[in-house]
Amino acid sequence: MLKLLALDRFTILLFVMVLLASVVPVSGQAAEVFGWITTGAIAILFFLHGAKLSREAVVEGIMHWKLHTLVFALTFALFPILGLLAKPILLPMLGQELYWGFLFMCFLPSTVQSSIAFTSVAHGNVAGAVCSASFSNIIGMFITPVLVAFFILGQSEHGFDPTASIIQITLLLLVPFILGQILRPWIYPKMMKMPKIVKVFDQGSILLVVYGAFSSAVVAGLWNEVSLSTLLLLLLACSVLLTLVMLLSLYIPRWLGFSRADQKTVFFCGSKKTLASGVPMAQILFIGQPLGMIVLPIMIFHQIQLMVCGIIANVWAKEAESEAEE
Repeated sequence: MLKLLALDRFTILLFVMVLLASVVPVSGQAAEVFGWITTGAIAILFFLHGAKLSREAVVEGIMHWKLHTLVFALTFALFPILGLLAKPILLPMLGQELYWGFLFMCFLPSTVQSSIAFTSVAHGNVAGAVCSASFSNIIGMFITPVLVAFFILGQSEHGFDPTASIIQITLLLLVPFILGQILRPWIYPKMMKMPKIVKVFDQGSILLVVYGAFSSAVVAGLWNEVSLSTLLLLLLACSVLLTLVMLLSLYIPRWLGFSRADQKTVFFCGSKKTLASGVPMAQILFIGQPLGMIVLPIMIFHQIQLMVCGIIANVWAKEAESEAEE
């Protein structure tokens, strides 16, 4: 049944964290200490990502500028436009905080690991996926705070300084990533001996942040404000958004004459949003806001995109294997 629903261990643990935060939320002084631990785990995670990324793959992939331009347009233009156009419908349905979370999700960069993994499974351009997804995350550290400042917090009564947020995000995410790249010749061989270490920090840091975010939200009365009907509406909104973007990510590369391998890369890199970078960014950008409600849309969207992309990647893999046999 779990395989049928495409629920992996990480997804189950996400639900467990939400449940645990609902029953035993961390608060007070313990929450402050927990926050420092989470920050350290995220910094280590991006250091490991930097050490893991091959410079040769970056050089090879970066030459394909048309592919990266299209993925960039889908990620930072199409998604935000659709999110903004949906405001007259979603704002009355979801309320301000959940709509903020939905719009914030639209402003986020693409995923890295799952984009590369699905592209590889589907026999797409893996080098292009490595470069495009990594570039999306790096540039997103600067674009996402600006979009949030202009379209979300800039429209509210709360003062917001995007420059300070960019500096914080740079220190937390980009600096460890660059340091990992610099130390890659020494760190990567050790990582090869412990292949699960990045996965542990990747999933572990997200679980810690989700638990902390939902703890503070529960203490502030999250489940008194979000009903089951609202959750279903949010699920529907995320599903419709993903469907629209996936259709455009599928057909636009075909219209532009991209190769079959590049079409798959655009599809998987241009239709997804990152939970790994999104939750830490939300912590910095939405200080004093209901963080649990802000990250709820990306949590739901994250699971839907993994389920759908997993199915499509397997179908395309079988097609590629059949064509190879012929």
